[in-house]
Amino acid sequence: MQLKIKKKRKPVINVTSLIDVLFLLLIFFMVSSTFLEEPGMKLTLPEATSAEIGEKKEFTLYLTAPGDLFLNDNQVDVDSLENKIKNILPEMKDQALTLKADTDVNHGKVVKVMDKARLAGVKKLIVATSSSAEQK
Repeated sequence: MQLKIKKKRKPVINVTSLIDVLFLLLIFFMVSSTFLEEPGMKLTLPEATSAEIGEKKEFTLYLTAPGDLFLNDNQVDVDSLENKIKNILPEMKDQALTLKADTDVNHGKVVKVMDKARLAGVKKLIVATSSSAEQK
């Protein structure tokens, strides 16, 4: 009596469905990712070891090294700053304004801008710094 010898089949893993799942995960993470977008001006923020990372505020005041002043993306004069802030004050969440000043800006100019913001009615003035860990 002769028995037939069966050939052993090699196990085959179908990778087509695995690739589909991988691409779906990739698309999901790409769509759900958030990207922080900074305006086109280059600022070197002062360092602070006690700096905390906070949420991004809606209204930001930028003071560049040459002395230009921007409210979000719009350039403003120091003299008209108070009126501009008064106009947008009802739109501000918690009446908070973030001030980002370059390290090379004159201290007197920063204080003048802060004073104008307070006179306009800003309740919370947040001075932005960068932590020393971010700079390295």
